Amino acid sequence: MSSPLFLGFDLSTQQLKAIVISSDTHIVHESSVHFDNHLPHHGTDNGAIHGEDGEAAAPVAMWIEAIDVLLAQMKSAGVDFTRIHAVSGSAQQHGSVYWSSDAPELLKNIPSDKTLEEHLCPGAFSLQDAPIWQDSSTTEECRALEAEVGGPQNLADLTGSRAYERFTGPQISKIYHKDREIYDATHRISLVSSFLASLFLQTYAPVEVSDASGMNLMNILTSKWDDHLLNACGGPSLKEKLGPDPVLGGTNLGSIGGWWMRKWGFPTDCIIAPFTGDNPGTVVALSTPGDALLSLGTSTTYLLAAPPSATPPKRMTTSHLLSHPTTEGASIIMLCYKNGALARSQIMERYAAGSWDKFNELVEQTPPGNNSRLGLYFPLIEIIPPNVQGQYLFSTTNHSVEPVESFPDEAHPRAILESQFLSIKSRVLEILPHDAPPLERLILTGGAAGNPTIRQLVADIFNLKVYVARTKEAGSLGGALLAKYVWWKPQQTEGKNSYTDMRHQDGDSVSEVATPNSHVAAQYEELVEAYRKAEEWVVARSTKNTL
Repeated sequence: MSSPLFLGFDLSTQQLKAIVISSDTHIVHESSVHFDNHLPHHGTDNGAIHGEDGEAAAPVAMWIEAIDVLLAQMKSAGVDFTRIHAVSGSAQQHGSVYWSSDAPELLKNIPSDKTLEEHLCPGAFSLQDAPIWQDSSTTEECRALEAEVGGPQNLADLTGSRAYERFTGPQISKIYHKDREIYDATHRISLVSSFLASLFLQTYAPVEVSDASGMNLMNILTSKWDDHLLNACGGPSLKEKLGPDPVLGGTNLGSIGGWWMRKWGFPTDCIIAPFTGDNPGTVVALSTPGDALLSLGTSTTYLLAAPPSATPPKRMTTSHLLSHPTTEGASIIMLCYKNGALARSQIMERYAAGSWDKFNELVEQTPPGNNSRLGLYFPLIEIIPPNVQGQYLFSTTNHSVEPVESFPDEAHPRAILESQFLSIKSRVLEILPHDAPPLERLILTGGAAGNPTIRQLVADIFNLKVYVARTKEAGSLGGALLAKYVWWKPQQTEGKNSYTDMRHQDGDSVSEVATPNSHVAAQYEELVEAYRKAEEWVVARSTKNTL
């Protein structure tokens, strides 16, 4: 009953979640606070407040109150905070929190008889509602930032991504150029992740390196702030407002603040580690460098933990490159598609009588390559490839790609799966350098991860063994593991204290569910070029139609 425990949080769009793990990485407690349901007085809709022209924000007071509520909930459930040896977490990426000049003193001196919300809100913040990842109001700032460095590809080469409306750099630029009074009143700017760490430290925490990759402000190769980009987005004072250069996960930021000891009983030597973003948090929960994750939820997201390499991955305007949270020199390649489960469900409803069993049966009745048929389906305007919409059908005979009017009904279920996964495969082959170590595993998450037919097709297309996660709360588990890592690392011998070493000792948080058929995998290698040609045709047609 006295063995160490580790606490991980995940502040997502709709909830604040917490997981407590033991030193052998078993989950001993889980709790959550749903913003709309538990804190309706903040007036959010699915955790956000939407304004004009694509603006989206969340009340900082709501997030802080959620911490008070969650800790009380955990205490009532019997969690012994005196056994918590380290705290970390993850948070929705791209959100930004703006501290006032009163914040340092207010953070440092929190009375024991006050809640965090009572003491910090509103005085500790120059902006009461934090812009979040759903905000799309900064198109003007995005184009200006790209122009500043010579175009979107140059910005992607420098920061890992072209400018996106949700990214923190353009969000800061909007406030700097259009609401200077708030900007000038801001003493420090945190990401949601470093904001949480600051609360536990009771002093400003630095930004974590992987989450900093989603800002368009950090040089992806050096992991340091880029002065040119800082000046473009926030003038000469932005560097001071952001604080020191980003730090690796697993860094010891110091001990937990005194209020947490007095109010909740945390021990004096409880370590605070940097909090990361939700996608990197998922990566560290479920994988180590050499693994890929494929989330088959509402959207389709591919995350590849690329090991350190003499040749860095290629930066592209349709992908994101993030620094790895714990492994210096490693990176995370991220591809995000809007048309995921929605597109698959539409095909299931239309061509498989609304039955996933029938959908699977039709997939299994058709051969790999779908009898030389390839279909691309974009019911929503897509992110990758950008700005395309509609259904496009092709014949792929004799290595040529020709558009056709229709397919037999039974061909569509396999067509949508093959095209969605070939799109990812084609891009990974372009991004990874030729000397990159081979990938080892592919880990599936999201609703479709439970479909055995989809699992096998994924294994064959990517030519990798497929695994599924044993937990649905990967973000908070990643936070708990980062907390454990900062405690575990100093106790190990030099050269055997990496995050990968710790995870190998822990044992897997995933289970193997599919093995590739080498003959089928070879057929899909041949189809990559056909997919590229079909997509080029679609993009060219979409571009022509918008001119």
